[in-house]
Amino acid sequence: MPNNLGSNLLLLCNHYRSIAEVCRKLAINRTQFNKYLSGQSTPAPYNLKRIGDFFGVEDYELGLPPEQFARLIGVRHADSAQAPDSDPLYNLLKPLREQSSSLSRYCGYYFEYANCMSVPGSILLSLVHLREERGNFLFERQERQERSSSTDVQAEDWVRCRYLGAAFHLQDRLFLIDYESLTVNEMSQTILIPSFKSRITRLNGLKTGVSSGDRRTPACTRVVWEYLGPEINRVSTYRQVMLYRPDDPHIDEDIRQRLAAAPVRNGLFEIE
Repeated sequence: MPNNLGSNLLLLCNHYRSIAEVCRKLAINRTQFNKYLSGQSTPAPYNLKRIGDFFGVEDYELGLPPEQFARLIGVRHADSAQAPDSDPLYNLLKPLREQSSSLSRYCGYYFEYANCMSVPGSILLSLVHLREERGNFLFERQERQERSSSTDVQAEDWVRCRYLGAAFHLQDRLFLIDYESLTVNEMSQTILIPSFKSRITRLNGLKTGVSSGDRRTPACTRVVWEYLGPEINRVSTYRQVMLYRPDDPHIDEDIRQRLAAAPVRNGLFEIE
């Protein structure tokens, strides 16, 4: 694969402004990437998959003979050339995608803790999955709230929300924009402070949106993301997604303090 890989990677890089831009978006060292291009080195399976996902090709396709690979890429670009370039929304967001740094190290599952906008005095725990898809970083957030205060809560007594969105890493801030996909009647934005440690544990930030009440009141709350890992038991994890009282044992003291912190001044947060 090495000789074919280098030629095919170079062809793919020609669709970007520079090889440096590709390395920045992939978060791969430029010297190492040059070795891939020259055929001196082959990416480890993990990096090979990341490179394939970024360019929208399969791992094995990167090893095809250059002539066959060029025809394959040419057909795909011909099929998709019309739609993106003529879409005003695509063109509007294109600079964000080009300037956004890689969020690969943040991909995985998180618990999101926030002061509930529709039930003041409660803490809403949601499940978030941040993933990379063809060089873009997308996420899904699952929420679940009770309709009533009954202790015997049936399935139909739960209100479920599913938010879909995109994430960007711009100038040491993580920006996440999403919409509620089941009703398509609201959007929210979250801004997180990135982790400067080698191991991600919890991220602080702010979220803006509207309450789910009839008045749809605009609101803003502190938010904490707790990293769970690249893989989880979705069934047992989702069972924890619900509203909690602030004094519930499930909410530890650190989370309570972060959510109840004094108002933000000059955009500064304490960073773990």
